[in-house]
Amino acid sequence: MSKYSDYNFQPFLREAIKELGFTEPTPIQKEMIPLILKGKSAIGQAHTGTGKTHSFLIPIVERIKQDEQKVQAVITAPTRELATQIHAELMKIIEKTDIHAKLFIGGTDKQRSIDKLKSQPQIVVGTPGRIRDLVKEQALLVHTASILVVDEADLAFDMGFIEDIDQFATQMPENLEMYVFSATVPESLHPFLRKYMEAPVHIHMNDKKPVAENIDFYLIPTRSKSRNTKLLEVMDAINPYLAIIFTNTRKQAEAVANFLSSNGKRVGRIHGDLTPRDRKKMMKQIRDLEFQYIVATDLAARGIDIPGVSHVINYELPQDLEFFIHRVGRTARAGNKGLAITLFEPSDEDAIVRVEKMGIPFVPKDIKNGEIIEMKERHARQNREKKVDEIDQIAKSRVRKPKKVKPGYKRNMRWEMDKIKKKERRKRNRNR
Repeated sequence: MSKYSDYNFQPFLREAIKELGFTEPTPIQKEMIPLILKGKSAIGQAHTGTGKTHSFLIPIVERIKQDEQKVQAVITAPTRELATQIHAELMKIIEKTDIHAKLFIGGTDKQRSIDKLKSQPQIVVGTPGRIRDLVKEQALLVHTASILVVDEADLAFDMGFIEDIDQFATQMPENLEMYVFSATVPESLHPFLRKYMEAPVHIHMNDKKPVAENIDFYLIPTRSKSRNTKLLEVMDAINPYLAIIFTNTRKQAEAVANFLSSNGKRVGRIHGDLTPRDRKKMMKQIRDLEFQYIVATDLAARGIDIPGVSHVINYELPQDLEFFIHRVGRTARAGNKGLAITLFEPSDEDAIVRVEKMGIPFVPKDIKNGEIIEMKERHARQNREKKVDEIDQIAKSRVRKPKKVKPGYKRNMRWEMDKIKKKERRKRNRNR
């Protein structure tokens, strides 16, 4: 189907799609919507920002039997923020229907969640741990649900939530349809997939350009300075509308945020050590534009929608380089331009080369007198060293050890080699 008007959806759904402003399905939506409508289990592998949320919400809503008040579909997301966003998008679609949907996430009163389940919702959205708890309490009855969606499955695995999903998925029907969405499908996830999915269709959106075209990628060396000092220089050289500074650990995020605060910067922070109340408050402050900078772990790189991010700063390269794509994908959204700045040290060289092979076109830059300046090509020094090595090889190949050695033969060989090296350098300089 090339347009949404080509689908034979129910009138309310057609109207909802129109109000969302959707006219043409995205590539992942074109592939997944027909599969879910037919009830064929599938794995949708796509990067963030490809429209995958609506690729499962739209067909699921189309299939809900409004006259049957029982759980028909369960949608899980690994973070509270992502689950909340999915639920908010779902509510826009079902606003003018009798479909009941409920959100269940950690950090909220469990008893209140149980009280909400006196009548079972038709669609459940939530975090794996809270859904598991409600099923265990026999408050949420998932044995009637024929559809299970696992969003951001690789992140769910990394955060240890696949076991929670496994616990309540075993209580779902034997002919369960499962739809797994993930940016990557690591080998460690395969046993779980094999347990619940028999010959699933694997939709792999082989996007050769995994990040938006309107992002510039600056690579800035720390040189002899600390990352904190260089970070301050970068922050003073740019004037972002809103910038996210990514670190690898919660402890590092706190340390960087405290350092910036002590230097007069008003900084928000997002990481897993925040209490549910603090996280909710922080997200509200961020959306109210109370901060110009947010220090975050990779929790914010996956699924959390922070509008208006003009800059992404990688304080350090992610330990899992796949997350580089997710981090920079926070900027240049909705057709806007973005700038991704990465701080690096010589020890990061191998990781940078691997990121470049992922299609990231780094441009070497530096900070001078408070401004971002052009820098010589990053490999210039390596190329110079390579040329020196070539000259050494030429000299060694032309000077042979004499068959009969005499005292001082090594010194004579070095003299001969030095003469050849000088001659070779002069020759190369003339040819420049």
